[in-house]
Amino acid sequence: MVIIGIRELKARLSYYLQLTQKGIRIVVTTHGNPIAVLHKISQTEISASVEEKLAAAAAEGIIRLPMSGSSLNLSLKPVYMKGRLASETLLEDRR
Repeated sequence: MVIIGIRELKARLSYYLQLTQKGIRIVVTTHGNPIAVLHKISQTEISASVEEKLAAAAAEGIIRLPMSGSSLNLSLKPVYMKGRLASETLLEDRR
């Protein structure tokens, strides 16, 4: 683990990103107080946000994220319909 200040991180960002690719965690501080931890994407914790988990899945090649510059729309609402479940209809069609 490496502890650095924001100014040092800004000055040598590429170097510290190379360290994270090697699996080294970087603790970023401001005025001596830790404010962030940088780590390799494959070391995403269970408590990570949905965006972090999606980024980790993309790094492993499991999914493909939208083009850069577009944001993920995670506020989709379920669609409710009357009648049989779609899964039941699908299973019946397969028989």
